[in-house]
Amino acid sequence: MNDFLIRKASVQDTPLILNCIKGIAEYEKLSHQVEATLESLKKSLFENHDAHVLLGFENGVNVGFALYFYNYSTFKAKKGLYLEDLFLFPEYRSKGYGKAFFKELIQIAKSETCGRMEWVCLDWNQPAIDFYHSLGASSLDDWTIFRIDETTLKQL
Repeated sequence: MNDFLIRKASVQDTPLILNCIKGIAEYEKLSHQVEATLESLKKSLFENHDAHVLLGFENGVNVGFALYFYNYSTFKAKKGLYLEDLFLFPEYRSKGYGKAFFKELIQIAKSETCGRMEWVCLDWNQPAIDFYHSLGASSLDDWTIFRIDETTLKQL
């Protein structure tokens, strides 16, 4: 981990971000759902500031990313850090980089006085589930995620 670095992404990093998005989509067998483009990412991330991205590098090579944004807890009356995606390319897993990303995200959540940090994980991704449990995270098994997609939004 001597030559490992995490930093905030800049607009010049948009191709790296898109590459990471394609990598996680492939891992999750959801490549057919990727609609993100360089242009749409530049607009949403660096013009509208809809989300934030951290990039990880080993010896200057991008090893993965974390994309997060802030939500809000009515019960806590505080914002929370919502981790949308954390992805490491396969050859960079099990090196402590995922834990380093989490430490960085936790520091951000603390500095932003977030009431909590949340994310979702596919139920078949046992390596990730085991990793999250090893960090002390608990799963909210009594909650169900609902979604209205863009097509349905237009119809309603």
